[in-house]
Amino acid sequence: MSVMLTVPQAARRTGRNPETIRRWIRSGRLPATKFGTQHVIDEVDLDELVHGVRAWGLAADTTPDHRAFMDDVVRTIRDDRATR
Repeated sequence: MSVMLTVPQAARRTGRNPETIRRWIRSGRLPATKFGTQHVIDEVDLDELVHGVRAWGLAADTTPDHRAFMDDVVRTIRDDRATR
């Protein structure tokens, strides 16, 4: 069973502003369930949006080899930006 996160918890986990998380929910990019006035987010959906295939805009059926290649590309870009 996955862990469910509140918007503030999701924001802390991703290093984003809570309003960014709410925008993702409103736009449909991030699935969430509403309990009363509180949205809850499945940690798997959050991790997939931030770190997974959807973060790059790739199709869900992307092969593991291509996904690993993209991980290397993103890592290289981040390393390059960090050295500037």
